[in-house]
Amino acid sequence: AGKCDALVTAGARRAATPAELAAGVDLLLICVADDDALEAVTFGPDGIASGATAGLLVADHSSSSPAATRRIAARLAAETGARWIDAPVSGGVIGAEQGALVIMAGGRAEDISRVTPVFLHYARRVTRMGDTGAGQVTKVCNQLIVAANSLLIAETVALAERAGVDAALLAPALAGGFADSLPFQILAPRMAERRFEPVQWKVQTLLKDLGNALGLAGQVGSATPLARTAEALMRLHAEHGHAGDDLSSLITLHMPADTPDPA
Repeated sequence: AGKCDALVTAGARRAATPAELAAGVDLLLICVADDDALEAVTFGPDGIASGATAGLLVADHSSSSPAATRRIAARLAAETGARWIDAPVSGGVIGAEQGALVIMAGGRAEDISRVTPVFLHYARRVTRMGDTGAGQVTKVCNQLIVAANSLLIAETVALAERAGVDAALLAPALAGGFADSLPFQILAPRMAERRFEPVQWKVQTLLKDLGNALGLAGQVGSATPLARTAEALMRLHAEHGHAGDDLSSLITLHMPADTPDPA
């Protein structure tokens, strides 16, 4: 609740429960950790469903499984008439701070058009991917690439160090080339410096997203051998006490956590 204090000071009105909030607005935004949290905030005691009406539009920025999203959206519509947009985001903490997130949305085209002017206060692009759940399918694809890439970046930094190259030079040296990406530019320097704070991407979050990817792949019959390997490595890292750590800590799968290996 303390996170609301600055907003209240700026003129916002604090709602005591999701139900109270849902009853007093026509647009409600959600961003929670996982399927269980989404279910709880929507249908738990004093949840959104207790205050929602047919005029409410819910836009969910969480990264959730497509199946849970479709189930929750359908139930909310049946019980209250409220409509749902799954609108997961990508861009990380930096993207949020700079208003440069990208949003992949699933839902009715008219609903997405209605809420896009709000999204554009903190996102630079909104793309409708299809009906309800399509946004979450797209986010699963996004997170699969990010998670697998982060593990490969850790291997790359370790390889460079062991081969006698200053890994801190990798990001500037490869900038703009085919191997470049935003995760590479963020993670490679942090891995090279063993700088794991502040936490920008939690290991447990990407592990959850990899689980969603594998679950979706099983449902649609799509082979994901790299995703399975990435999930196993990410799980190993989490089980060694790094679940709440930043993805940059993945370098410790290969190298010491304190200082870069001079060799």
